[in-house]
Amino acid sequence: MDQRRSPSASERKRDPERTRARILEAAAAEFGAKGYAATRTSDIAARAGVNKQLISYYFGGKEGLYKEIATSWHNDAAEMASQEQPLDQVLANFVATTLTDQGRLWAWSNLAGDSPPTDEAFLRNQVEQMRDRQKAGELPADLDPGFLLLVLMAAASAPLTLRHTASQITGEDPATPEFASKYAEQLALLVRHLSGRS
Repeated sequence: MDQRRSPSASERKRDPERTRARILEAAAAEFGAKGYAATRTSDIAARAGVNKQLISYYFGGKEGLYKEIATSWHNDAAEMASQEQPLDQVLANFVATTLTDQGRLWAWSNLAGDSPPTDEAFLRNQVEQMRDRQKAGELPADLDPGFLLLVLMAAASAPLTLRHTASQITGEDPATPEFASKYAEQLALLVRHLSGRS
């Protein structure tokens, strides 16, 4: 099925939220595949099946579109990292994102370093949550919460950022849900060892 079909003008007028959602979905896929710098608004528009002027109209251009996706990702990530959930489940949730456009977009952003700055308060808040988990006894007190967060983020993203190496080590395809599930189980076990819950 061709995903690049252009909706009619009446469709766009009737459902601007649907048009915005299509643009956001297309942009996440394009940014995830190519990174920020190499992604063209014309490619996003073609994938979404809309006129590229709608990107400027709804988002103020490529940078505004990227920032909206990043904000959405931060909101989703904050929900996934909720302190209501044990840390092993939080990691499993993040491993699952390595199979998504959002995960690839995050990896590109870190590897290329060419994307617009996004809200750093999100990460500072995540460090504070790690500190709170330490105070609650979920993590050893002698670990630096910022460095620990960095280690766990790197570990959760390894199926994406170290795909070739992961395949060589395990003999499995890290881009599959089955691998993500097995890997998440192992990370969960590691975190339970850290917390003394294993």
